[in-house]
Amino acid sequence: MKYNPLIHHRRSIRLKGYDYSKAGAYFITICCEDRINRFGKIVADEMILNQSGTIAYKEWIKLADRFPNFELDVFQIMPDHMHGIIVLSDLTTVGATLAVAQKEDPVNMTTARVAPTIPDIIGAYKSIVSNACLQLFKSHNKIMGKLWQRNYYEHIIRNERAYQNISNYIINNPKKWNEDKFR
Repeated sequence: MKYNPLIHHRRSIRLKGYDYSKAGAYFITICCEDRINRFGKIVADEMILNQSGTIAYKEWIKLADRFPNFELDVFQIMPDHMHGIIVLSDLTTVGATLAVAQKEDPVNMTTARVAPTIPDIIGAYKSIVSNACLQLFKSHNKIMGKLWQRNYYEHIIRNERAYQNISNYIINNPKKWNEDKFR
């Protein structure tokens, strides 16, 4: 069924009023459409990446080069999803490499520093991985379909204990694969 704004109501799952460009740590989960195993398989409690999984892995690493306030932390590509912790640094520590947006003002032309937000970063990642995987599928004369599920899950990590629990969860995710009730 086609999207109809009168009957379909897409509610944001983001924390209302929260500034997602704010420095801090964020736990991210991005799932493949229909939980299809696109990125490889689990063998002997280890994730074995296929070509699409290698693309997803390499592009996650490249995010640190693309976004000046992004720091890599623990992450894991899984067969049908990926988990990662994104650490955003404070704008004042990033320096002059930030993107500068022009605010058009007929009297006074000013500039404002624009920090990438978590939605900006995840949107870019999903797009880059989708396009690269699509090219891979096309090179094999195959049809890919939609790679990613709409949206993503995010959790603001508020303390060291939460960070440790989430990090351990991500690291141990391949070992827990057979226990996953959503597979």
